[in-house]
Amino acid sequence: MKFTKSLLIAALALSVAATSCKPKDADVKANVENTMKDNADAANVQVSVVDGVATLSGEVKDAETQAALEAAAKDAKGVKSVVNNTTVMMVSAPIIAADDPLMAGVTDATKDFPTVTATVNDGVITLNGTIEKSKLPMLMQTLMGLNPKNIENNLTQD
Repeated sequence: MKFTKSLLIAALALSVAATSCKPKDADVKANVENTMKDNADAANVQVSVVDGVATLSGEVKDAETQAALEAAAKDAKGVKSVVNNTTVMMVSAPIIAADDPLMAGVTDATKDFPTVTATVNDGVITLNGTIEKSKLPMLMQTLMGLNPKNIENNLTQD
């Protein structure tokens, strides 16, 4: 009976020792977050850990960042494996304001008139500077062909 009791106590002590050596998920999570803290792109990434498996989720700027964060998580103490559920942000085409194409046309139309300056705001072309009287109709016709909302002519003629 004494031997059985001693064996039972030894087995219990061994199981307590074995489970106390296993890192806690909270500690592993802290280790993962610590390995990623120097990467500014990790700000939108969440980490969860269950049984030593680290799961990354959130949005990152590109595939390189995604791979770097996964590698950092794998290097963290106590991590058995990493599930990378991060997604790469969608990059949208730049938004071109309606005035941009109009301004490009105005710039082209006024390139031969160095004394004329033009601006575009909400589809309205504003002209400033000086121009020869004989060249004004040609400039105005070209600008009207761009279909602006209006042309404010502040030009002085010489």
